[in-house]
Amino acid sequence: MDSDQDILQRIHGVNHRAAIPADLPMRAWVHAWLFDTRRKGNLQKTVDRWIGLLIAANLTALMLEHMPALYEPHARWFHLFDVFSVAVFTLEYLLRLYVAPEDPEFSGHSHPRLAHARSPFAVIDLLAILPFYLQALVPVDLRALRFLRLLRILKLFRVLAPAWKEFVQANAGRTFRQRVHALVFPSDYGGTLHQLFDGFIVLWVVISVVAVVLESVHSVHYVLNVEFIVLDAVAVTIFTAEYLLRLYACVETPGYQRAVAGRFKHASSFSSVIDFLAILPFFLEVFLHQLFDLRFLRVFRLLRLFKLTRYTGATRTLTTVVLREWPVLAASAFVMLLLVILTASLGYLFEHEAQPEKFENIPQSIYWAVITLASVGYGDISPVTPMGRLMTIILALLGIGIFAIPAALLSSAFTDQLRIERETLKNELYEMLADGHLSEDEADKINREARRLHLSEDEVQRLIIKAQRERELKEDVSMLPLHKIAANPPHAIEYFRWTLANLRQVGVMTSLEEFERLAVHGGRLTPQELALWQAIQGSGSAAGSSRPSP
Repeated sequence: MDSDQDILQRIHGVNHRAAIPADLPMRAWVHAWLFDTRRKGNLQKTVDRWIGLLIAANLTALMLEHMPALYEPHARWFHLFDVFSVAVFTLEYLLRLYVAPEDPEFSGHSHPRLAHARSPFAVIDLLAILPFYLQALVPVDLRALRFLRLLRILKLFRVLAPAWKEFVQANAGRTFRQRVHALVFPSDYGGTLHQLFDGFIVLWVVISVVAVVLESVHSVHYVLNVEFIVLDAVAVTIFTAEYLLRLYACVETPGYQRAVAGRFKHASSFSSVIDFLAILPFFLEVFLHQLFDLRFLRVFRLLRLFKLTRYTGATRTLTTVVLREWPVLAASAFVMLLLVILTASLGYLFEHEAQPEKFENIPQSIYWAVITLASVGYGDISPVTPMGRLMTIILALLGIGIFAIPAALLSSAFTDQLRIERETLKNELYEMLADGHLSEDEADKINREARRLHLSEDEVQRLIIKAQRERELKEDVSMLPLHKIAANPPHAIEYFRWTLANLRQVGVMTSLEEFERLAVHGGRLTPQELALWQAIQGSGSAAGSSRPSP
């Protein structure tokens, strides 16, 4: 049976003291901590993640260097960033060369470091830093070699290659469409490659939205107009490919199996509509710009921000809350609508003659009613008559309570929904721990749910302890109702043994002589029940009569 610490280690993958002994030799200790992919609880994934982010930052800097308006005023900072990046990449290269004898891939060679240096990944690592040192050491103009910095992107294959290998092994024997489904949809077959795919899409969503925002700044747009066009074209290409892949593979998802109807159902879902609207303005502007001025559609590219709702559980929780509380919210909205119309009508009645240009009609008065009831009060429209001002005071006080109802409902329901989902997670833990063991797949599922619910390690530990205690109570058959005991033969046997033990304990603690006298002469027990009692106690009435009373 796993201990609490073992279960936590399996869920979070972190238990430093247990995973890596402190008395290892330095080289083995460094390899175990930083580069060993087989050891649980080390920093290997963290190192790969930060190296990947640094590579992405280097590629961004390399593109920005070709924009004189941005590069020339900040050339010193670009150089310092390049020096920092080369220092990190050099340190990584030297550390990997140092620990090569500990790597199972090279430890069997007579010269493991030489074997490592000739490996494809090591060659890529060397080429990623070589141009910098050539420029610094060789007294010739080697600026043409700076393009070799693009080779730093190949360092990402150190992360992609294991993920691809894992993906291929998990999807062995499956069809091409099933593999595409595993790549773009959450499933048990996607693994790390699916997470990388999601991260790639999220990155491009953020990049494209930031570009749309900066494009609205005239000075920035004037300098980077061409770059914005290219960036938008690349983003649309990526999002279009993603949309088509999802449409192609959605039939592998339960509920979407039919070739035409399933794809139409998927295309009409909220997330797919958002995906479609994220790319639609680009194609409309490309193909219809000769007929219409569609530049206004560019602002709708901000809809790409809604693509992020697919990758966060908070949106799903909020949607569940709104759907669950919709009747109450609709009733509250109906009350607010009545109050707004009534307020606008009264405002028109009292203020029309005094301010015909501001309270021209009831529809125009609705604007004033809403900002008054919502306690915003911009001040551009305000009553001047005594009755109008009195009504404004009353409605402003009413609005504080009326307009606060939906917010209070959503806040309470959202909290309640989080409690329900955490209870669901606890119940899942309870079921998974029924055998006292947590498998890797179960740990991954709990880990995903914990991240979605933003649970810390301490909170997960409390849930585990609570689930284990409830499981222990369940194993205590004395606490279960009889119908549940009868439904489980092992529980029935345990309950029978527990009952016999209690009866024997009663026989030891009570006066058998008085017990049998009341049972026989008082008619409390039948002869069969008395015989069963004597059999349980292992003695007849004679033996019982010789036992002294307590």
